[in-house]
Amino acid sequence: MSLFELFLIAVGLSMDAFAVAICKGLATGRVKLGQMVIVGLWFGIFQAFMPLIGYLLGVNFSTLIQSIDHWIAFILLGLIGANMIREALGGDEECCNEEDASYSIRAMLPLAIATSIDALAVGVSFAFLSVDIVPAVSFIGVCTFILSAFGVKIGSVFGLRFKKKAEIAGGVILILMGAKILLEHLGLIAF
Repeated sequence: MSLFELFLIAVGLSMDAFAVAICKGLATGRVKLGQMVIVGLWFGIFQAFMPLIGYLLGVNFSTLIQSIDHWIAFILLGLIGANMIREALGGDEECCNEEDASYSIRAMLPLAIATSIDALAVGVSFAFLSVDIVPAVSFIGVCTFILSAFGVKIGSVFGLRFKKKAEIAGGVILILMGAKILLEHLGLIAF
């Protein structure tokens, strides 16, 4: 997997965390640097940790299903991307309650887990694709940290204007990456 492909996947996975960070910033109002770092760390660490877990699980099964691994990667990335788009186009959810303004462990832990579940499935795909996992999860974590930290600031300045667009873009990127993986393994395209 090329660095550019990894970058696209990292950005795609980061969009859920970015959208939630926008809500955090919107609920907080005036945001401090420390709050941006807290959100970035929570989301970045979990976005790096979940694909690692998925990779470790997938490595145990990769030899059993090597002949269909590209289909699994395509289906997982496609489903994750489609779900992100569906959620973005679904009904507008309430984004600004008292809990959204909190940066406590109780508030941040469930958000970090919820926004990184998709990354677990991507980690399984990484195992089937024999991706070098340490640089990959590090890259995903750093990308998520940066986007989430800036998402808090963007939310405090611009509100919800970018939330839906970010989720749709992330979903489209993941679907396209899944399609690319499938087409490469079928020999229909070469990158």
